[in-house]
Amino acid sequence: MIKKNIFLTIFIILSILLNNQTVFAEKKLKVVTTVSPITNIVYNIGGKKIDLHGIIPEGMDSHTFEPAPSDVKYIAEADLIILNGLNLETPAEKLAKSRTKKGAQVLKLGDNTITKKEWLFDFSFPEDKGDPNPHLWLNAAYAMKYAELVRDTLIEMNPENREYYKKNTNSFIKRLEQLDNAIFTAVKTIPEKNRKLLTYHDSWAYFAKRYGMKVIGAIQPSDFAEPSAREIAGIIDQLKKESVPAIFGSEVFPSKIEKQIAREVKIKHITTLRDDDLPGKLGSKEHTYIGMMLDNMQNMMPALGGNADAFSAIDPSNVIED
Repeated sequence: MIKKNIFLTIFIILSILLNNQTVFAEKKLKVVTTVSPITNIVYNIGGKKIDLHGIIPEGMDSHTFEPAPSDVKYIAEADLIILNGLNLETPAEKLAKSRTKKGAQVLKLGDNTITKKEWLFDFSFPEDKGDPNPHLWLNAAYAMKYAELVRDTLIEMNPENREYYKKNTNSFIKRLEQLDNAIFTAVKTIPEKNRKLLTYHDSWAYFAKRYGMKVIGAIQPSDFAEPSAREIAGIIDQLKKESVPAIFGSEVFPSKIEKQIAREVKIKHITTLRDDDLPGKLGSKEHTYIGMMLDNMQNMMPALGGNADAFSAIDPSNVIED
């Protein structure tokens, strides 16, 4: 009887220990992100080892988005909050600073990728307003830096999964390098006089600087309102002077004015360039940061007189298997 009780006690102790190990193994870092391209970059690094939640829905204006009451819970419980920074998500950043739990970290990717000397100011982000253009992730080299920053922070906070995060990052960066090289190749197929961008939302400054293109203007003014009649006339005059073959709209800021301008100048009107909105349905292989960039390039390059052949071999899917 005593022997039987001993075995029973040992069995109970082992069960408790195994259960505790299972609970411990399943505990994941709770990570909150903002815009969908950043959320996807983080997913490609953290994969199944993190509990990831993006709070800014796709297609929303990240500059003015106010987190919903339901988002407060995610922020309050987060171990790590990852922002783009550079004053992109000001309301979300303010909430993060006021609601984070003790020991939580806030990682601002843009602020840790470029220095103040490298900030770019332009039509929608004039220097006298103080906020630089924050759209670094449209430059694939900066997306690589974002991935490395995420990897290093996850390793610091969760060192037992170091090799998992490193392996994912290596795979993801290889694909980003392929994307980066393909963009350089594709831009060279555009006649030099056509390597100019006029977009609705001014989000392509860092892209243009890296790949040898020129942003000649933005339809959306710095106050994010619709342009005035005088501003529209100025844009039309500039397009005629520059002989630009196409203008590009935005998925976040639909505007009838683009169509009016394109018709007046008699040039192509590409209705959507994506900087926040991932293509395809949730769960599809195109619904990724790389998928977004490929969609942009396949629309942009032919419209400017080049071709998108360099992108045909790039896999847009996540490096993490679902």
